[in-house]
Amino acid sequence: MTPDLTLERASGCTEVKETSLLSEGAFSVTEQIVTQTIAVEEFRRSTLALWKEIFEPTGDGPHWILDTGTSLFETLSDISAAEASIPVSKQSSNLAAQVNHTSYYIEALREGIATNFQAKADWDGSWQVGAVDDAQWQALIDKLHANYDWFTQLATENDLWNEDYVGGAMAMIAHAAYHLGEIRQGIGVIRNR
Repeated sequence: MTPDLTLERASGCTEVKETSLLSEGAFSVTEQIVTQTIAVEEFRRSTLALWKEIFEPTGDGPHWILDTGTSLFETLSDISAAEASIPVSKQSSNLAAQVNHTSYYIEALREGIATNFQAKADWDGSWQVGAVDDAQWQALIDKLHANYDWFTQLATENDLWNEDYVGGAMAMIAHAAYHLGEIRQGIGVIRNR
C-alpha cells in the first residue's frame, strides 16, 4: 500500500491516511493519528488573541475572525441608549439585554470559580433588561468591560489549563462571538426599520 495523502495540522498533529484501490470503486482506508501536546504559552497566546479581537479594536494588527471596526466595544460605542432599548423583534430581547447577558456569562464563571461552582446562575434574570437611559447603557457597557478585563487577566495569569479551563475558555470565546453577531445583526434590523 502506498500513501496517497498526508495532512499536516498547525498544532503539530500529523494525520496519515493510506488509501489503495482494491477493486472497482472499493477502497481500503488506514488511519494513523499522532498527537502532540500544545504548550501553555501557545494556547494562552491564541486564546487571548481571539478573545481580545472579539472585544477590542485590532487596528492594522492580525485578524482571525473580524473585519476592522467590528469588535464588540467598537460596535457598542456606536449604539445609543434609545437604540439599545428597542427589542429586535417580538421574540427577541433588546440590545441592552444582550450586553447584560454577555457580561453575566463572564460573571457566572467568576462567581463559579469563587464558590467552587456552588452558586446557581440566574440565566433568565440576565435577560431581564428593559429600556435604558444613557447612564444605564454606559453602566452596562462598563460592567461588560470590567468582566472582559477580569477574564483577560485570568487567561493571562492562569497556568492550570486543564480540560475544564480549556473548555471554559473556548466557551467564553464562542459565547462572546455569538452575542457580538446578535448585537451587530440586531442594530442593523433596528436601524433599517
